[in-house]
Amino acid sequence: MEKILVTGGLGFIGSNLIELLLKKKYFVINIDKVSYSSSFYNIKDFKKLPNYKFIKCDINNKKLKDILFRFKPKVIFNLAAETHVDRSIDNPSNFIKSNILGVYNLLECFKKFSKKNKSKLIHISTDEVYGDILTGRSNENYPYNPSSPYAASKASSDHLVSSYVKTYKIPAIITNCSNNFGPKQHPEKLIPKLIYNILNNISLPIYGKGTNSREWIFVEDHCDALLKISKIGKIGSFYNIGSNKNVENIKVCKNLINIAKSKIKIGKNVKIKFVKDRPGHDIRYALNSQKIIKDLNWIPKTTFNNGLIKTFNWYLKNSKYYSSFKKKDILKRLGLN
Repeated sequence: MEKILVTGGLGFIGSNLIELLLKKKYFVINIDKVSYSSSFYNIKDFKKLPNYKFIKCDINNKKLKDILFRFKPKVIFNLAAETHVDRSIDNPSNFIKSNILGVYNLLECFKKFSKKNKSKLIHISTDEVYGDILTGRSNENYPYNPSSPYAASKASSDHLVSSYVKTYKIPAIITNCSNNFGPKQHPEKLIPKLIYNILNNISLPIYGKGTNSREWIFVEDHCDALLKISKIGKIGSFYNIGSNKNVENIKVCKNLINIAKSKIKIGKNVKIKFVKDRPGHDIRYALNSQKIIKDLNWIPKTTFNNGLIKTFNWYLKNSKYYSSFKKKDILKRLGLN
């Protein structure tokens, strides 16, 4: 049974990717440092499977090298990262430690491991490294122009990985994905926070005027793309992964309200509330994903609305998920500094 290692597997995308890999009959080793955004609820359905193994470990830890040599994974998906822009505004240091220094340690460990073992590293990044895309769509050759400490830390990690490919010839691929949504996402993020507020009769905070536009992709589609890239992606390449579907935040909110009304009786406090915008808030992200569509024959399968319905249904059915986090991590406003 082929072994695959996933870092950050207690998080949103990581746990969804592990679920897909287990269904495909891989043996999965989940590495996670267990931070505020980690949730064992995310892996409750498969934690006892014989082809699943969890190890608590920070990617900054030197023992990561020992784990690699012990299990000898054929593929490593690096999803371990601090990802919330608002938190990066309040405290950039955690993002430097995880997203830059952590990736550096991972690369050093992988460099030694890959010299003696056939393996490849898939480093998962974000569309935010390109910064504001007011018109058109950014392809893989677009210059990096990050606006937040989070985006800058991810841009730095991308450059690090790319430099190790060129200098040390490590077998690695970098992916840049648009905004993910779906089950198991931490409620500090827009869509699960709105769903939490709807279910708890709380007003719905929207930054600025709600006109900020994001390209949304359902998490299962992203995971499908990552698996395909790991199989037939070209070493040293960058791949954008997107849906080509942009939606303004205000429309996301209104769509969710309509979906909720068709499922439950919503409270009188469930109303849109415009709040002070965060510093350096990019207006629009938009990816050109023609490379992965053309070269790897991949396309997203889930429409935005269908994905939103699936997402709402999951949180409605799994209301206990929210209780796995501290209430302050759901409701406290960050990123005003």
